[in-house]
Amino acid sequence: MKEDDSPLAYRMRPESLEHFVGQEHLIGEGKPLRKAIETGKLSSSIIFWGPPGCGKTTLARLISALTNSEFVELSAVRVGKAEIKKVIDKSKLFNQKITLFLDEIHRFNKAQQDFLLPFVEKGTITLIGATTENPSFEIIPALLSRSRVYVLNSLSEEDLLKIIDRALISEKGLRGKFEISDENKRLIANLANGDARSALNILEIASSIADKEITKKMILDSAQKALRYDKDGEEHYNIISALHKSMRDSDPQAAVYWTMRMIEAGEDPKYIARRMIRFASEDIGNADPQALQVALAAKDAVEFLGYPECDTALVQAAIYLATAPKSNKVYEAAQKAKEDIKKTGNLPVPLHLRNPVTKLMREIGYGKGYKYAHNYEGAKIEQEHLPKELKNAKYYEPTDRGFEKEIRKRMKGDRI
Repeated sequence: MKEDDSPLAYRMRPESLEHFVGQEHLIGEGKPLRKAIETGKLSSSIIFWGPPGCGKTTLARLISALTNSEFVELSAVRVGKAEIKKVIDKSKLFNQKITLFLDEIHRFNKAQQDFLLPFVEKGTITLIGATTENPSFEIIPALLSRSRVYVLNSLSEEDLLKIIDRALISEKGLRGKFEISDENKRLIANLANGDARSALNILEIASSIADKEITKKMILDSAQKALRYDKDGEEHYNIISALHKSMRDSDPQAAVYWTMRMIEAGEDPKYIARRMIRFASEDIGNADPQALQVALAAKDAVEFLGYPECDTALVQAAIYLATAPKSNKVYEAAQKAKEDIKKTGNLPVPLHLRNPVTKLMREIGYGKGYKYAHNYEGAKIEQEHLPKELKNAKYYEPTDRGFEKEIRKRMKGDRI
């Protein structure tokens, strides 16, 4: 393939740190990683953690070039131990300094990561792993402890504009053949969602259908805007956490946004409904008993309507849950009871609460002394209902918010 025939994103990869855009916190003047690269003194292997298109591969290539080592790029999705062993054998045979760039290193299982350990520890290879997932969860502790983790950020709009401008005029890029307004450059940057590769892909496709000027319509037709959202990865948990906390903090605007973020990114609406049902009990509880009914109704709407028609039902529920009075006392009651159960095990049910369904049961005391509430004023009677070991235990203590204020009065003996 001729260089001119390769994708624009490939052709525009910077060949020096001076041309690398973004990640100033890592490779800005005087930063430790930049100093280590420039002096060729990388004391350990490296894990780059960051979103797509933020420069992980490009930075790995620059490190390899500046440290005078051969760059070998492999994808953990497609290779296994055999391919890694070939790289290691080559390094040993020719006494050659090799930088092994392992993209999507989180896809390696524990055994495959264990295989890398001795070679990383001895310095046989310099490993640079790249991952979009949290290394704390995806990389084994032994390999993580022998590596330095660097966090890369999504590129800013200004970063992407620099990359777009360079591609428009560069001899390796579009060579100044096309005109594009500042507004449309910003549109590309916005559609790219912090991803340099996406920005250059949109620009390249738009230029392929343009005569001289790249228009807004061409850009929109070229963009395949995909929200970054891995249903099995960290971003999934980040966003559901943001929704949960937005509702807990009574912020309906944010609750609407995060609900729609998940829906638009392809999340299963049933998952969203399940989290809302849990939230209704955990963070609202009896402060507004209707909240659980609203969440369950949203679940029914999801199952009956399906996507996309169910989106408004989920948004309606999110708004209701966010604006409802909050109480975590139901959750606390469950946790306190769980702790006592773990401590005390299977305590016997008090005899007077047991149902005497046979003669033998009656003879040994089942049901003896039980007081039937409806025979007493207000259908209320004081008798012990917990095992004697837990006498006077308090699990549920309602707040004075929402309907729990009424429940609190009832528990004190005040009746409607």
